[in-house]
Amino acid sequence: MDTVSGTLRDIHGLDSIPWWPLAPGWWVVAGIAGFLLLAWFAGRWWMRNGLLGNWRTDARRKLRELKKALPKEDPRLLAGELSELLRRIAMARSGRLAAAGLTGESWLGWLAENDSSRFDWEKRGQILLVAPYMPPNMEVERKELNVLVRAALRWIDSTDPAKKRARKKRARKGTFTAKSPDRVPVGEEASRV
Repeated sequence: MDTVSGTLRDIHGLDSIPWWPLAPGWWVVAGIAGFLLLAWFAGRWWMRNGLLGNWRTDARRKLRELKKALPKEDPRLLAGELSELLRRIAMARSGRLAAAGLTGESWLGWLAENDSSRFDWEKRGQILLVAPYMPPNMEVERKELNVLVRAALRWIDSTDPAKKRARKKRARKGTFTAKSPDRVPVGEEASRV
């Protein structure tokens, strides 16, 4: 028995499992996580650049459809659709409270005030108010509707005047102006006292 036990070797512990290189299953998990991260960043980029799900993109597409339908469809119906689309654009730009309750001349005045391209909505937009309710024997100028569609396309691409005013206000905040001597830049309060 001694001869057998002398030839046996002692039991050694297992080597530690290395952290790198990863097992194949971890490579699959890392690949899926990387793909999801890349897809998330691509989706955010597309959303930010207006390529996916942007109200401006949808509005432009619908306005182009209206423009294409202008020679074939009834202009009274198209004027109603344009008026509805303009209201939706206004609510997307300025919020429901600012634009949803406006009707008639106040609606056209609001459009003129909030359009930075300075299109004369009060004069040229009258057709939006009366065309949907005109009798069938009266004609609506297709050329005038085309002008309104082009103005709406320019309005979509223009900057929002309310946002522009807010940016200017934030830029002026905390600066000293000659018109308001009581306004002092931050940090100068102690030196004035």
